[in-house]
Amino acid sequence: MMRIGLFLLTNLAVIVVFSIVFGILSRFFGVGGVHSAGGINYASLAIMCGVYGMVGSMVSLFISKWMAKRSTGTVVIEAPSNATEQWLIDTVAKQARAVNIDMPEVGIFNNSQPNAFATGWNKNKALVAVSSGLLQSMTADEVEAVLAHEIGHVANGDMVTLALIQGVINAFVMFFARIIGNFVDRTVFKNEGDGPGIGYFVTSIVMDILLGFLASAIVMWFSRLREFRADEMGAKLASRDKMISALDALRPAEQRPDQMPESMKAFAIASGQSTGFSIANLFRSHPTLDDRIAALRKYSPSEA
Repeated sequence: MMRIGLFLLTNLAVIVVFSIVFGILSRFFGVGGVHSAGGINYASLAIMCGVYGMVGSMVSLFISKWMAKRSTGTVVIEAPSNATEQWLIDTVAKQARAVNIDMPEVGIFNNSQPNAFATGWNKNKALVAVSSGLLQSMTADEVEAVLAHEIGHVANGDMVTLALIQGVINAFVMFFARIIGNFVDRTVFKNEGDGPGIGYFVTSIVMDILLGFLASAIVMWFSRLREFRADEMGAKLASRDKMISALDALRPAEQRPDQMPESMKAFAIASGQSTGFSIANLFRSHPTLDDRIAALRKYSPSEA
């Protein structure tokens, strides 16, 4: 999967925009009360970062479905035009009823890589989409398991939980970025004025991006955990054998570079070959297929 998903990219962009806007308001209009003659007001800064950080995360969450459709070219099935589309609708409807959620939108996107994703700000307002490559390369049983895996993400409320975690991380990133910005402004740029100087604004924005990227490792750790839970739901709704078979069917795709848009890899079921330094594994959105299959072999749906 993509190491940095659409949600993370959108969130980071919102945070940077908020940082610029807040900096302008604070510098030229005195809005915010973070800076004073004595330096930074840490209590005010913490409150500002908490509010702005969570807002950035919530904005990302609310536009996630719209952005997913745009970035992947997903076409929502409004009225089934063939047997495959009808089967997809019927299967998702059955699984949604089993976990007591409203029927998600179901779509197909043109991509030769076998893949699928689920997204949405609310488990009752979700989107489940599969690639054309997945429909062509997997059996009906395997596709059923993949759909159940994605329904698991929706039913578990993974997007909302991800947004809350990201909101907290945003707050810490913005807080420490401004602490570092103030330090650089005072010690490197020798700003002794009552308000922040150019060093503060430039450093804060740079640190928003850098710390935001590094902190995404925490979000990706949670993402890896949620994959195991979604696999268990796939085993429960379809069967453990079908879920294992579906993951096995993804192995050829894992040996090739990802074809999913960079913005959506974190929300897909399959990932391409990992490249780069080993530290990149900290930013993997998904566990390896071997780890996922091993966990499923230990899982008993009847005990869930």
